[in-house]
Amino acid sequence: SYDPISMAGKDVYKFATREVPRVLEEALANADVKPEDVDWLLLHQANIRIMEVVAQRFGIPMDKVLRNLDEYGNTSAASIPLALAEAVQSGKVKKGDIVATAGFGAGLSLGAAVIRWG
Repeated sequence: SYDPISMAGKDVYKFATREVPRVLEEALANADVKPEDVDWLLLHQANIRIMEVVAQRFGIPMDKVLRNLDEYGNTSAASIPLALAEAVQSGKVKKGDIVATAGFGAGLSLGAAVIRWG
């Protein structure tokens, strides 16, 4: 039998609001992309407050943050691909758009990527 997924919310929040901006900044620098050049920010859909803090740190308005947390909740490892697929299918994300992504999860691992779509 499997145990349900659980989360130490306060610890995850502290980790995510500290480390996600750091790893995302590194990914942007490696891609030679400035935050103002990002068309869409796509973060792991764990908590809207985490997404707001990260977006604010980069000066990215919330209308440029792809999200479906309110519709599905935290879908764990599927959250970034699900939100991206929906954004592409709806026509939000278009060919040539720059999407900055960052995720975190099990064991408080994390990663980021900058994608030019299409």
